[in-house]
Amino acid sequence: MPKNLKRLKNKVFQNIFENANGGISIVSLDGVWIKVNQSIVNLLGYEEAELYKLNFRDITHRDDIESDLAHMQQLLDGEIDNYQIEKRYFHKKGYVVWTLLSVSLVRDENDEPVYFISQLADISTQKSATWHLEFLMNVIKGQNESLKDFAHIATHDIRTHVGNLCSITEFLEEELKETLTSNENYKMLKDSLGNLDDTINHLNLMRLNKPKKFNILNKLSLYNYIENSIYNVSAIAKRENCEIINKVDKGCYIMGIEAYIDSIILNFLTNSIKYKSDERRATIELSSSSKDEFVVLKVKDNGLGIDLESNYNKLFTLNGTFHEHPDSRGVGLYITKNHIESIGGKIEVESKVNKGTCFSIYFLSALNAVENMV
Repeated sequence: MPKNLKRLKNKVFQNIFENANGGISIVSLDGVWIKVNQSIVNLLGYEEAELYKLNFRDITHRDDIESDLAHMQQLLDGEIDNYQIEKRYFHKKGYVVWTLLSVSLVRDENDEPVYFISQLADISTQKSATWHLEFLMNVIKGQNESLKDFAHIATHDIRTHVGNLCSITEFLEEELKETLTSNENYKMLKDSLGNLDDTINHLNLMRLNKPKKFNILNKLSLYNYIENSIYNVSAIAKRENCEIINKVDKGCYIMGIEAYIDSIILNFLTNSIKYKSDERRATIELSSSSKDEFVVLKVKDNGLGIDLESNYNKLFTLNGTFHEHPDSRGVGLYITKNHIESIGGKIEVESKVNKGTCFSIYFLSALNAVENMV
């Protein structure tokens, strides 16, 4: 090779070596730093002259030395051409620097080993993010286990209380049969206890048989669930002088999970009652229609309404509230949206301040159950 071409080649190599963003070093066969670029200096905090006095083992985390040496030996034995591992170094200030280390071996014309070329990429930020994610996942896992325990305890204990209350109603009927059988409030109490027992059974089934996507959804009568929910809030509606109108098609069937549908409808009804306007009698109208593969349930009220321009982004967020009602917690819509989406649906909203709100809840239609079940 001509001398001028060789000098040019060496100059190019020198420029690449010195100006590379990643750390590049030449290391002797016994682990001594022979040459390092500025990125190595910046990464490890040692001056160039200090590194040349060190063996890479001196600043390598002890848990990573064995793996690194084993790979180096494989290079020397000709078993591999290069290797890449995650490796920890100690910065001059004492903290750990995580790197992605790539190593290859240079041999002479006689195929004898001469030195190693190592490339170091700083991955400390990525490792920190990974640890943070793992920490959060462990927290979530712990919370999920706690929620499972809570669900088990809640369904068991509440069922016990409901059973006790049902027994009390039976005792009362035996003692005051003639008086109670004609009492409308007592009838409402007894029916409500029956509905509560059904809800607990649905929750328990959901806890034991968690849905995987949409493959175990059941065919449900939307009209019947609306009627049950209206009945369950009838005492509240009566107290608040609220009229609830069910215009849902009696032949309308959706795919869903019993406990979720109960919760979804009840939440919209109770919210409409809670945020009624004092300027007019509260009215809630429920209607249904079909759109593509969905049944669309519209829940329309004439209440306080929501300023969507200012609040839309936090409408379905946890702890998002829009009115200074003493019972506002910003949880109901967040949970309800999750329930709707978990069974393959979606939700839309229209609202005007002091005019009212209309929620459109999209449920998978039972007519298209086969196509929509995954």
